[in-house]
Amino acid sequence: MVLADFLSYLKKERRFSVHTVEAYELDLNRFILFIIYTDVMGPPSDWDEKVESSIKNATLKKDAKLVKIKKRVNQFLKNKKNICNFRNIDRDLVRQYLGFEFDQNYSSKTVARRLAAIKSFFNYLMRSETISITDNPTIYVKSPKISQSLPNFIDHKVIDALMEEPMKIKNKKIGIRDRAMLELFYSTGIRLNELIMLDIGVVDSINQMIKVHGKGDKERLIPFGNRAKLWLEKYLKNRAVSFNSAWGKTPLFVNAKGGRILRLTVQRRIRNYIKIVADGKRLGPHILRHSFATHLMDKGADIRAVKDLLGHNSLSSTQVYTHVQPEKMKEIYKQAHPHGSK
Repeated sequence: MVLADFLSYLKKERRFSVHTVEAYELDLNRFILFIIYTDVMGPPSDWDEKVESSIKNATLKKDAKLVKIKKRVNQFLKNKKNICNFRNIDRDLVRQYLGFEFDQNYSSKTVARRLAAIKSFFNYLMRSETISITDNPTIYVKSPKISQSLPNFIDHKVIDALMEEPMKIKNKKIGIRDRAMLELFYSTGIRLNELIMLDIGVVDSINQMIKVHGKGDKERLIPFGNRAKLWLEKYLKNRAVSFNSAWGKTPLFVNAKGGRILRLTVQRRIRNYIKIVADGKRLGPHILRHSFATHLMDKGADIRAVKDLLGHNSLSSTQVYTHVQPEKMKEIYKQAHPHGSK
């Protein structure tokens, strides 16, 4: 199956994370469902989870057309020769799909991501010589422009208050663990997936360095501060382990049963703490990564150093943090301009 081969390629050769591969699969399945739905019933005027659920649970008694779509989707995905189906997809159909997604009020960022998945798939087919360049319908389809919004971040004056929140909960063991996670998130700027996959063996407590496996399985070393070290040591002491005594592959952060902590658990708990001290949307763990980078840049850190700490592939990804807060701008103006303090 061509689609299954592509997803295997992303996982094994490109070394994409499980979550990234799942996102690609969801985006491509949605595109395929749209194509077949359009062919059987015409362009859909509306679309939501109910439509997909109706197709999935369709029976012949209820709606013969939905059953037909269901069968064709299954044939499309399971047929080993389904490459013929992909050759029938043209540029107009791809553009029609993108227009439909915009009609469903999806953001430019979401539509661009879904187009990127489709482009990656067809590029894979070209590289594997499964299709020729003339069979690739995405070559001249431009990605929608994405407005570059400034990342959310927590003011440095509020960070200390945030760090104290876990210590207010009744379960002190969980509170110390959560405090250690908050401190490490802010001290290193690591991603959520990077944090949950940390083992005790990757932490060099003497030199205060941590080895992180980032996107594409790329490895980088990140320093961490004294406060992060203090709370990590307190947390491990509560677990009756230490940096020296634990087996190297022992998870750094664990749940109540001793297993590696789950992604959703970290998201939920960190989000709840942040909501207490900050307002706004998208207040998950990633805002601590944004805060880490923003505060470094505000203190004059070199953008290339910040890029390496964040694990960005290109400098353009880091440049979004070059915004300067009004207070900092005034301070720079007063110090640098001849009439600034007059």
